[in-house]
Amino acid sequence: MQEIINLKYVAGAFIYSFIGIFILFISFWIAEKVTPEDLWKEILVKQNKALAIIAAAFIVAVSVIVASAIHG
Repeated sequence: MQEIINLKYVAGAFIYSFIGIFILFISFWIAEKVTPEDLWKEILVKQNKALAIIAAAFIVAVSVIVASAIHG
């Protein structure tokens, strides 16, 4: 009898998801260290919307790159 959900694929999806999230955090941390200002302070305290949009675009771009690299 064939299983409806193959546990091998579910485990692989979780492992690759955690690897992708880890790579995303590491890349954002590197971008945080490279920039001259503290990104979170600029976004949350000074309400810099342009920097928030750039940070969001960076996260989306890295997420797409990691997802395509993992997916193949």
